[in-house]
Amino acid sequence: MSMDSQQSSAETGRRVLAFLPLTVAAALAIVLAWGLTQDPSGDLKGEVSLVNVFASWCVACREEHPLFMYLAAQGTVPLYGLNYKDQPDDAAQWLDSLGDSYTRTGADISGNVAIDWGVYGVPETFVVGADGLIAYKHIGPVNEEVLAETILPLVEPLRQRTADRDKQEVGL
Repeated sequence: MSMDSQQSSAETGRRVLAFLPLTVAAALAIVLAWGLTQDPSGDLKGEVSLVNVFASWCVACREEHPLFMYLAAQGTVPLYGLNYKDQPDDAAQWLDSLGDSYTRTGADISGNVAIDWGVYGVPETFVVGADGLIAYKHIGPVNEEVLAETILPLVEPLRQRTADRDKQEVGL
């Protein structure tokens, strides 16, 4: 192989490497843009669930996270995460280091989804009925008392209401 062809191959390799970050960023932007066009309520219909709005930069989110890890380990209720005004890589690192308690996580980089939910700031946690409607909104970090005395006591009656409705629909 001549010296010119070796230099040409090296230059081609450098050009490919130079465009690799741009290609990855474009692919990530396409995936995130597609995700923002999806209706999140479709994921939440059919079962009682919790939605937690969090961010990797949120100190209070870090404080409440062990409770959500406990809920996930117990399988008490599905928990969905909405990553608020945060970079997906930062959220992924945060969840990798603390553990991922979420059934699914969505990215809300612009904050528009949180506005639709009526979020004031992070953290906020919602109890969502099987009908997809918000049954309760907790502003601030969830602690053991709030979880045990407010949030979890709402879950079972909402589940029972869904079971009763389903029985009526099938004529039982």
